[in-house]
Amino acid sequence: MQQKYNQVKGMMAIVKASFKAQLKSPMALVFGFIFPLFFILIFGGGNSEIPKTNIAFDKNSNKENFFYGFVDTTEYFKMHYTITNDSLTKDSLIRGKISAIYNVEKLDNKNFNIIITPSKATESNANFLRMMTQAMLFNIQANAKQFGFEQNYNVKIAPAIGTRLYKRIDKVLPGQLGFSLLSAGLFGVAFLFFNLRETLVLKRLNATPINKSFILLGEGLARIFFQMIIICVIIAIGYFFFGFSLVNGFNTFCSLLILSFIGLLVFMGFGFIISGAAKSINTIPALTNLLGFPQFMLSGTFFPYEGLPSFLHPVCKILPLTHLNDAMYKVSFEGLPLLSTLPQIGILAIWIVVLYSIAFKLFKWE
Repeated sequence: MQQKYNQVKGMMAIVKASFKAQLKSPMALVFGFIFPLFFILIFGGGNSEIPKTNIAFDKNSNKENFFYGFVDTTEYFKMHYTITNDSLTKDSLIRGKISAIYNVEKLDNKNFNIIITPSKATESNANFLRMMTQAMLFNIQANAKQFGFEQNYNVKIAPAIGTRLYKRIDKVLPGQLGFSLLSAGLFGVAFLFFNLRETLVLKRLNATPINKSFILLGEGLARIFFQMIIICVIIAIGYFFFGFSLVNGFNTFCSLLILSFIGLLVFMGFGFIISGAAKSINTIPALTNLLGFPQFMLSGTFFPYEGLPSFLHPVCKILPLTHLNDAMYKVSFEGLPLLSTLPQIGILAIWIVVLYSIAFKLFKWE
């Protein structure tokens, strides 16, 4: 009696062979590891704090003064929001979402105290905040004299609030994890599967006893294993050489790996679509750049997308890399549990369903 073919054993043979092929692939290493590491070296080096100038006003701050109205229009500050809840005030300051809270105290009709309470996360910016505040007050008072009125302000810096100092690498590394995952999913999968189809390797595999689904699963698992190793190496380099903060230790590390796995599934979907839609090898770079470049630039990988023109914000909020980066920042930068990222994970899950539905329709064996 003929023995039934072992599908799992065949799939693992594909995983092993494909994994070895990726180790020898310059493209997989360059886009998945070298480029992210290069950007970490550039943007994450040193222990300088994150230069942020988002501020908020205390809910009890006096609003009947020229300074309050001037802050929202100045180029020096980005008005984050007006505080309406004391618990939100402390939480935002501790996590570095805002650089400082301003409280304007009215002494009389002409005299005011401006009390600046900086975040411990960006405490070194306190002097910068004081300098920019003084510059604004100089402009206010110079203009006020032209119209015959005067207001005097005394600026004070209160003790910083927070538990730890955030380093530049804490902000840079999560974005570079997303960069690595998107690069691996787009460039790695798209070029590889197109070459496998063009060289008739997929056709030959399709002629073997192994089930089609196990063939695709084996190829996918090989890429997942390979990229998860790269993610671990990037985190280890950030932690041991640049002082990347694993806020909750091993739990943060595991959360980053889980999010990386979900993100890789999404971006591999883009790669499968490109490999199926491409008519020739020359069209793949154009398609990968078309799908990848907007995400690299608009998803907060290198700088917060909130700083972009407002008409681009709706586009930014649709892109899957934006939601992956937001989830990465929550667990690593803000130290929140993985459950706090469920809204982002839900959106990424929708992307997975949509992308793989399209990919299955476009997939070709030859």
